[in-house]
Amino acid sequence: MEFNIADLYESLVDTFGDRLALVSGDRRLTYAELDERANRLANFLATRGVKAGDHVGLHLFNGTEYVEGMLAAMKLRAVSINLNYRYVAHELRYLVENADLVAILSQREFAPIVADAALGAEKLRTCVLLDDPSGVEIDPRLEAFDYDEVLAEASPERKFEARSGDDLFIIYTGGTTGMPKGVMWRQADLFFAALQGGNPGGDPIRSPEALAPSAAEGGVTMLPCAPFIHGAAQLTCWICLLSGGKLVVQPGKSFDAQRICELIPEEEVNTIMLVGDAMGRPIADELEKGDYDVSSMLAIASSGAVLSPVVRDKLQELVPDALVLNNFGASETGHQGSAVPGEDTGTDGRPSFFMDEANSVLDDDHKPIAPGSGKIGKLARSGHVPLGYYKDEEKTRERFVTIDDIRWVLPGDSATVEEDGRITVYGRGSGCINSGGEKIFPEEVEEALKSHPDVYDVLVVGVDDEKWMQRVAAVVAPRPGKQLDLKVLQDHARKTIAGYKVPRQLKLVTQVERFPSGKPDYKWAKATAQDAPDEVQVR
Repeated sequence: MEFNIADLYESLVDTFGDRLALVSGDRRLTYAELDERANRLANFLATRGVKAGDHVGLHLFNGTEYVEGMLAAMKLRAVSINLNYRYVAHELRYLVENADLVAILSQREFAPIVADAALGAEKLRTCVLLDDPSGVEIDPRLEAFDYDEVLAEASPERKFEARSGDDLFIIYTGGTTGMPKGVMWRQADLFFAALQGGNPGGDPIRSPEALAPSAAEGGVTMLPCAPFIHGAAQLTCWICLLSGGKLVVQPGKSFDAQRICELIPEEEVNTIMLVGDAMGRPIADELEKGDYDVSSMLAIASSGAVLSPVVRDKLQELVPDALVLNNFGASETGHQGSAVPGEDTGTDGRPSFFMDEANSVLDDDHKPIAPGSGKIGKLARSGHVPLGYYKDEEKTRERFVTIDDIRWVLPGDSATVEEDGRITVYGRGSGCINSGGEKIFPEEVEEALKSHPDVYDVLVVGVDDEKWMQRVAAVVAPRPGKQLDLKVLQDHARKTIAGYKVPRQLKLVTQVERFPSGKPDYKWAKATAQDAPDEVQVR
């Protein structure tokens, strides 16, 4: 057996198949039941010609079906592709063609969009629809199979060809701008770089055969708050299941802070995974106003976006016995490090992470930056890294480089190294604001503004300025019933950041737009800031 996710999962089924694996709404599946449902789906897809290396799109809300789809694809040595269910037809068509989909699993609600996106697609030949209450009529142009009927009629047998650690797992990621690109991982590399080696919090297992005995000792109950279309939620799923734990899923299309908080005592959840303040703040607000038993909680972990100090501290106050962790990583790197509470800021207040020896910060000449030098370079990771981006050789050459026979990935984050070896991260260079020659990282300004008690959410962007090239603009959603103006926010921000970083422009909105993953939509923020700002101050 190799380090292949499907092989590893099946070894757990054969060891403790009766253990509860997955809870979503009213459906509760054991390891064996999840395996059988995935077998049935895989066998159906095989009858439709899906084979090793083919790509199967998952255009689904959170639920057991998303996990079944990922596992079914891997059983066939095919590759699941995460598709954003908020896309309109022309955006979905881009993914259909860019990812070379041969099959797609979707919701009945999206049948018209899928039909428009699939029409004329050369390779896409199979569509399976999960029924839902929408009652949407199926477009006659779309030959669609019913998900439940497919599973009822397909074989439950587990008879598949031998698999390999070289089989791919692809995560499509758009970051905060641009169309998504597919990050190609060997499953063996993904297992060690992003799935914590089958042993969360401990040393990775040494052989595939060692996984089942380790997992048989019992895992923890995890609840990913993000949708599975976000890579962090997919990775949480497999971290949980491959360590013998129970995965709890809030089904449906939208993040619901109240339901998340209800599930914690209902399922005795040990760990929740969320994405930054977009999920952390609503959960904190709900915990504060509700009466929830959180005694089962061991950890609250943020991945994909950093919790601001004010939200992190509030969660720690509300769940005092749990670790509140800012985990750092990306779809291109997997897990890179964690910020330890109390030691989670660098010398200038930016988020700082303890990372392993595979991580470094490189200067423009690709030389490591010395600890404590104060120099800013590009964060880099070696060791278990992806193969590159699917069908994008130019971007692959840009982000994946070989230095002295060592292959590195540079995900785009600017960073420095503290004297004690911690790596302090400043953010993505593409979002850096250049105002009068000074570099300003949006995340730093956002954290300063979020600490104001009347600010609910905020994004910061640079907008054109005739004198300074760019000026700092804040798009702010106040807390309900609260009033804010530019001077109030400026006075507050000056307590924690230099004057040149303080916003010179304010746009008030009822809601800050974010992607379903919780990541910021900076493209929207920039357009909003440029369109009739509420207040502008020329410095």
